[in-house]
Amino acid sequence: MNDQFATAMGRALEQTRAGNPSEATRILQTALSGDGPKRPRRPLGEVISSLVKARPKHRGGSVRPDVPDGAVYETGRHESRFGARDYRVFVPTPRAEPPQGLVLMLHGCTQDADDFATGTRMNLHAERENLVVVYPEQTRQANQMGCWNWFRPEDQARDQGEPALLADLAGSLAAQHGVPQGRTYVAGLSAGAAMAAILGGTHPEVFAAVGVHSGLAPGSASDLPSALAAMRGGRGGTRRATPPVRSIVFHGTADATVAPGNADAVIAASLGEETTVEIASQVPGATVALHRDTAGRTLAEDWRLSGIGHAWSGGSPAGSYTHPEGPDASAEMVRFFLAVSAETTA
Repeated sequence: MNDQFATAMGRALEQTRAGNPSEATRILQTALSGDGPKRPRRPLGEVISSLVKARPKHRGGSVRPDVPDGAVYETGRHESRFGARDYRVFVPTPRAEPPQGLVLMLHGCTQDADDFATGTRMNLHAERENLVVVYPEQTRQANQMGCWNWFRPEDQARDQGEPALLADLAGSLAAQHGVPQGRTYVAGLSAGAAMAAILGGTHPEVFAAVGVHSGLAPGSASDLPSALAAMRGGRGGTRRATPPVRSIVFHGTADATVAPGNADAVIAASLGEETTVEIASQVPGATVALHRDTAGRTLAEDWRLSGIGHAWSGGSPAGSYTHPEGPDASAEMVRFFLAVSAETTA
C-alpha cells in the first residue's frame, strides 16, 4: 500500500476524532476502492469503530511532562549517516555516582516526545532510580502519522534505516552521560513497541532489555497491508532471537487496535529456541507469566492487562493513550530492566 493510503488513514483518524465518522468512512472507502489487488479486510465499520476507541484523550504535544527540581529535560538533535531525529532527554538530579542506566522510549502513532513522556510518567521513575531517559521524535516526513516504520523491510535491519539510527542515538547519549555498559534499554508503545522489539534483535550489544507495550513481533509485516493484517491478528512474527532478547511485554485484553494475540508472537520471538518454564500468577489487574530458562533466569515477563484497551497501563491521564487505573507499566519495566543488568554484573 502506498503513501496515499497512509495519508487517507491519517485523514480518517482526524475526522473520527472530530466527530465525523461518516466522512472518515467515505475517505477510507475512496482509498480502498483504488488500491490495487483486493485482500480480505476487516469490515469497514470495525475499522471506524477501532479508530473511535483508539482516539487519544489529548492531542500530542499539548502537555509537557513534570520535571523534578534539579533534573533536566531538554531538546536535542542527533545526526548520523543513517539520518537525523530530534529528541527530548531527561537527566536526573546530579548525584555522586553516574546514571545507572538509559531508557530509549519510542512513542506511538500520532504522539510526540512530550506527550509520551507525560503519559508514561517515566521521568519520575527515572529520577528515583537515577536513569537517563531519551524520547526520540518521529517526523511526519518519515511517516505521515508519526509512526515508527516497523513494517518496512528497510527499517527492520541492523545496518540501515530507523533501527540503525535509533541504536546510534542511544549509544551516543549513553556515552555522553557516562552510562555503564550493559545498562541501556528500549521500550515503546504500539508502533514504538514494535520498533523496540526490532531493536532488541538487531542490536543486542546496545540494548540489554526491551519493554513492549501493545506492540508486534519483528517480522510481523513487510508493508502497510500486512501491517494492518498483523494488527488485527492475522500473522505472527517470522524472526526468532538468538540469543534470547530479555523482554517485558504488556498487552490489554480489550485492545481493539493491536490484537492481544500479538503479545504471544512477541514473547515467542524474544525467547527464540530457548527452552523455558512458564510460571503464571495473578496480580491486581493482570495475569503475569514468567518465562524462565533452565538456570532459573527470567528471560521474559508477559503481562495481560484485564479489560484494558490500546493504552499505556498506569499512565497519566494528561497524556494520550493511557489507562491510569492499570498496573504501572513504567515502574515494572524499570524494575525488570535493572534486575536484568544486576544479574549480568553479579
